[in-house]
Amino acid sequence: MIEGKKIMAVIPARGGSKEVPRKNLRALAGKPLIAWTIEEAHKSQYLDRIILSSEDAGIIKVAEEWGCEVPFVRPVELARDDTPGIEPVIHAIKAIREFYDYVVLLQPTSPLRTAGDIDDCIRYCVRQGAPSCVSVTLANKHPYWMYCLDKDQILRPLMAPGHSDARRQDLPPVYVINGAIYIAKTDYLIKEKSFISNDTLAYIMPAERSWDIDNETDFLLCSLLKSR
Repeated sequence: MIEGKKIMAVIPARGGSKEVPRKNLRALAGKPLIAWTIEEAHKSQYLDRIILSSEDAGIIKVAEEWGCEVPFVRPVELARDDTPGIEPVIHAIKAIREFYDYVVLLQPTSPLRTAGDIDDCIRYCVRQGAPSCVSVTLANKHPYWMYCLDKDQILRPLMAPGHSDARRQDLPPVYVINGAIYIAKTDYLIKEKSFISNDTLAYIMPAERSWDIDNETDFLLCSLLKSR
């Protein structure tokens, strides 16, 4: 709780990962991937409740072993490859039948995110009175240097031409959502069905804690970083 506001964290973890099979249960530096997120969530000063949303019996068992509450089993139709990421969160809000002022989404694919990051993001959102806040990191490639290919494989600038030769320090900084932390007022989230709007704040995280595991290379790098 912060400033009288109750906060619930939702950890979404479905069983059907394609790029990294059984990703959420794979050992990363000696622990199941999902355990890193559960542990940091428990260290938070502000999270009043931490729940898992999963359809997978194996993930549910491991999450419970690491101290995460599992108040329901996610319907399988909300665990498909094409299920929008917001749908399991909305389902969780409605399934628990208890009101929380804010909902925090913590994806287990961000094992380098810390409890300090979670609490700083919550504090920033609540004290600024924003409807939502998401974590971002400085992009390692600038869109002014990016290109598309036309049907003849000819390079076409993604942005308006004229900046491709500029030095990085002369370009405006750009940020990417790193997937580590999403927070929103519950009523806002139910209404908008999105954590992101024109009023969303950005919580900036350093690149070294912003890895989002999407493939085997990401998994290996995060394992090495956690083993240091």
